[in-house]
Amino acid sequence: MSRKKQLKMRKVGVKHIEQYNQLLRYVFQVTDNDLHKVGWEEQDIVRAKSPVLEQADVLGWFDGEKLVSQVAVYPFQVRIFNKTYEMGGLTGVGTFPEYSNQGLMHKLLCQALENMRARKQSISYLYPYSIPYYRRKGWEIISDKIKFEVNDYQLPKNKQVPGDIERVDISSDDLKTAYERFAYQTHGAMLRNDLAWNEYWLWDSDDLTAAIYYNENRQPDGYVLYWIADEVFHIKDMIFINEEARSGLWNFINAHFSMISKVVGNIYMDEPLAFLLEDADIKETIAPYFMARIVDLKQFISQYPFKPDDKERVWTFTLDDPLLSWNQGTFTLRIHPEGKGEVIRAEERSSSRINIQTLTTMLLGYKRPDYLHKIGRISCNAEIIDMLEDAIEQQTPYFSDYF
Repeated sequence: MSRKKQLKMRKVGVKHIEQYNQLLRYVFQVTDNDLHKVGWEEQDIVRAKSPVLEQADVLGWFDGEKLVSQVAVYPFQVRIFNKTYEMGGLTGVGTFPEYSNQGLMHKLLCQALENMRARKQSISYLYPYSIPYYRRKGWEIISDKIKFEVNDYQLPKNKQVPGDIERVDISSDDLKTAYERFAYQTHGAMLRNDLAWNEYWLWDSDDLTAAIYYNENRQPDGYVLYWIADEVFHIKDMIFINEEARSGLWNFINAHFSMISKVVGNIYMDEPLAFLLEDADIKETIAPYFMARIVDLKQFISQYPFKPDDKERVWTFTLDDPLLSWNQGTFTLRIHPEGKGEVIRAEERSSSRINIQTLTTMLLGYKRPDYLHKIGRISCNAEIIDMLEDAIEQQTPYFSDYF
């Protein structure tokens, strides 16, 4: 009997945690030295990943009792234009090399997406190890990560603010409250459950510190997560829900002027920091960050808030999806005057064409319809592009998590 015929796909449970971890470490080349750098031991990883196997949908191919290929889907939620969506967070993707080129991962991804659809997770996010690979499977880039470097003499000058900054432990409830307040008003952001927070902190070393900005009513309006090493102020993340909190947090960073030579950090939203600084000659590097794909078009559109208009808008188009039959074919999108959309299968043929990758990045606001049309990613007439431009909100997604 061939090896392929012996393989069986089934759920990966807590009893398989050591095999799950071994496969992850092999595929992503995580060494003992890497673990020691952040103060981890092998058993720490096993404990950290136990909640994953308890709460996530983890599928694998087994050769007898040996786990040889796997994928995990975390049960998460994201905010999309002020609506809360159930999101399947895809991670833990890997196959031992001796079992590659057998179509194992393709079948795992198809089954994982089918399970997401059944759980009403109409969108999926992932951090790509290969953008071309996941594009071929229907995912597309939807967010960026901007790395910046500001010299000490370029730091913004102090601004008077009515609130106060306090340094707190990273387990502080106020830190979670600040993030929740931020996420509910931020397009694309994750609403972090315990599993999401666990993943967010997973690879951070013990010297990470949090500083929260409290407004004059003692509400946490933002925070900065940072560490200081070799005269560099490193920012893991900084969030704020208003300009007051942003100024207060930069006041706090500026208070370290005598201790540091520069500030290095990350921004996850469409916010070029240089424009906000008096000395704008700073270094900023932009790179693609997370990808997403619509899992179930009808379900996704039923929640999606288009911009209202005084008339009904209609678009009939052919949708291409490389994996999912229920997203493949010709559809009619009907947008009612109040902004509610619905999708039905269409009988007539259409000259308009778009794939699931392009539709995802367009509806999430990462790229505009007009731009996507210009580069040949949407095939339709100018009237449809004008309609889509008017119907879709203009805001790029923020996403600072990692899983």
